[in-house]
Amino acid sequence: MTPFPIGRGPQTVHIGGPRLFLIAGPCVLESEPHARTLADQIQRITADLGIPYIFKASFDKANRTSIRSFRGPGLAEGTRILRLIAETTGLPTLTDVHEAWQCAPVAEAVDLLQIPAFLCRQTDLLIAAAEATRHLPGKGINIKKGQFVAPPDMQHAVGKVQDSGQPSVCLTERGASFGYNNLVVDMRSLPTMRGFAPVIFDATHSVQTPSAANGTSGGQPEFIPTLARAATAAGIDGIFLEVHENPACAKSDGANALRLDNLRPVLEQLLRVRSAVEPPQPSHGL
Repeated sequence: MTPFPIGRGPQTVHIGGPRLFLIAGPCVLESEPHARTLADQIQRITADLGIPYIFKASFDKANRTSIRSFRGPGLAEGTRILRLIAETTGLPTLTDVHEAWQCAPVAEAVDLLQIPAFLCRQTDLLIAAAEATRHLPGKGINIKKGQFVAPPDMQHAVGKVQDSGQPSVCLTERGASFGYNNLVVDMRSLPTMRGFAPVIFDATHSVQTPSAANGTSGGQPEFIPTLARAATAAGIDGIFLEVHENPACAKSDGANALRLDNLRPVLEQLLRVRSAVEPPQPSHGL
């Protein structure tokens, strides 16, 4: 596992460094004012707690359950908003890419390109993301582990990116399919994947109940703090949280989002866990 910087300037986040960092924001870009307000409020909390922070939001949710679901503002408007947030706050930013052609324009606007879990085996997308970011300082790739992929097999996704010239790659655990409409988290996946890349734990998608009813996904957000504490104790590098001030009104994934007013106490708990448990050294020979 090799640490790497994301972003440039005083708010650079060192992925795989000694400090627990946060990736957080709304699931989808709902509007420019909404995104800027959330970024500002989360940044104030993380600054108070001394937690490095990367703002995240999707410009397009291409894998929504229903064709009638809100997908986002699209690439042009979405990258404009993300670029503006980065310029006004100094924060590094993250967004998803779904197709190879999106990687180059997105890499010009954001710092961390995210490969969605359903697409983690798509070779052309992984190569395009690597090629779009490899010559840009402070850029990298975050690959979400597919719900259908065994943790050791994620080394092949990492290898596709690194063999394409981008060494700055991390992995995110977001639960594994457990029958229909349910996810579970095998905490063994965290040290396993950390043997070949820095690891982030997505505590909000891990409590999702996919496509549970009426063409939408549900969730069990009451378990977000429990899973986040367990993952932090297991020795993750960063925590991923979808945050919304009013999840019931969120345009995507509100059922599994963390309420903004719960963010500070959750992060305070994670810092206490982090201080009590020395993160283990990466495993070798996997």
